[in-house]
Amino acid sequence: MIKLSPVRALWASLFITALYPIAGKLAVGGVSPSLLLLFGTAIAVLFYLPMVTKQKLWPLFFRKDILASFAVIGLFGTALPFLLIFIALKYTTPSNSAILNQVEVIYSLILTWIFLGERPTGKQLAGTALVVSGVVLILLNESFTIRWKGDLIVIFTVWMFQVSHIFVKKLPQGLSTQFMAFGRAVFGFLWSIPLALLLYYHGEQFVCVINWKTVCIILYLGLLNYATGNSLWYTAIRNMDLSKATAVILSYPVFTYIFSVMLGLDKIHLYQTLGLALALSGAYLVTNIIKKGNVTK
Repeated sequence: MIKLSPVRALWASLFITALYPIAGKLAVGGVSPSLLLLFGTAIAVLFYLPMVTKQKLWPLFFRKDILASFAVIGLFGTALPFLLIFIALKYTTPSNSAILNQVEVIYSLILTWIFLGERPTGKQLAGTALVVSGVVLILLNESFTIRWKGDLIVIFTVWMFQVSHIFVKKLPQGLSTQFMAFGRAVFGFLWSIPLALLLYYHGEQFVCVINWKTVCIILYLGLLNYATGNSLWYTAIRNMDLSKATAVILSYPVFTYIFSVMLGLDKIHLYQTLGLALALSGAYLVTNIIKKGNVTK
């Protein structure tokens, strides 16, 4: 994999991330959420398996402290949140899902302040206020509609990503980002099995229609989102302030919005556009902090 600076890796990860709500929406009716998660994480594991074996990293993988961290990262970084967001996309649109994901910046400021001691600056707080304004605008317009159900699932899910990021920051120094992405994928896959069985027990039908669309969606999730994208994201957050990196990547909804409209999955609405503008303005305030800092080395 080509080595990138933290900021460039962050932006590359952003473009990959922008596609996952679209992939999840396109999969509705063709692949059940639990199988989408299961197959995607399995491909990511297979992608990194030769590297881990060739570099003889298995003893490191099974080290108790690292294994325990990977278990938490896989559960809260992949298995639970992606499963819930794929379920949410049955009801809401890719654009709404992407915009509402920006609530994560609030969780980021709170959790990183508590656990990592990263105190938010005035600009970060101002940016957070803009993000909240954009999210509230979306919710008010979708209240008590079928979309609202999916929107609320997204809002109450994205805190899990921040728990995962905190455990990534606490992993021992010196681990490669590819190895961290592998560990996350392994436990994302392992946790997806009992979660799938739990949903099946509660009435979910396993559906997987094999065609070019579902194959492309699963390959994107496995090779790009869960494998390459996670490695790039770890390159960023291991080398810069977590809350700032989170604010930057949360600007991805603008690309999700554009692609979703082009594919006919969304229509342009004034409230969505205003909500997106407010949320992105908040992310931009924090982006300026990164530009002024010394994080590009």
